Amino acid sequence: MAPILSKEEITQQLIAALNETLAYCIEISDEIFFHQPETKWSIAQDIAHLTTATNSSRLAYILPKFIVRLFAGKPNRPSRTYDELVEKYKSKLEKGGKAGGRFVPKPISPAIGKQVLLDDFSNAMNKLAIALKRKWETNQLDKYLAPHPLLGKITLRELGYFNIYHTFHHLALIKKKTQY
Repeated sequence: MAPILSKEEITQQLIAALNETLAYCIEISDEIFFHQPETKWSIAQDIAHLTTATNSSRLAYILPKFIVRLFAGKPNRPSRTYDELVEKYKSKLEKGGKAGGRFVPKPISPAIGKQVLLDDFSNAMNKLAIALKRKWETNQLDKYLAPHPLLGKITLRELGYFNIYHTFHHLALIKKKTQY
């Protein structure tokens, strides 16, 4: 990826990550999609986690700018590149970082239906892309911060990068779960 992505490039990559994830998950049988391994999340839980994380990220893009500034402050450094943000995230995971609190999905019953979960995730990602596109200029993404439970305070540009990578990260986990 390019060192610094514009808001248009970020939104395009968010939608690409969404579409690739949906296309893969649609082909998974319900049995595999909802299978609950003993020590890992089901694929359904991965999708629920992505939905929760995406909706949480969207808050930073829809709140009034002065609230975002008041809540998280001003950046004291330039935004990381996509690759730098990914490396920081991977480093946190390697050091034992993982989802906590509301980001840990509860077991999910197949009665909910796979399509409902995929639609929820699709809606969350589309709303995130729309909020970013409508409310923010590319140069503003480096001037505001948002809190991230694992990465600390990151710029709104980095938050966009995170959501792209986070989706692909979970898609890779989902693909591994279908290799049994």
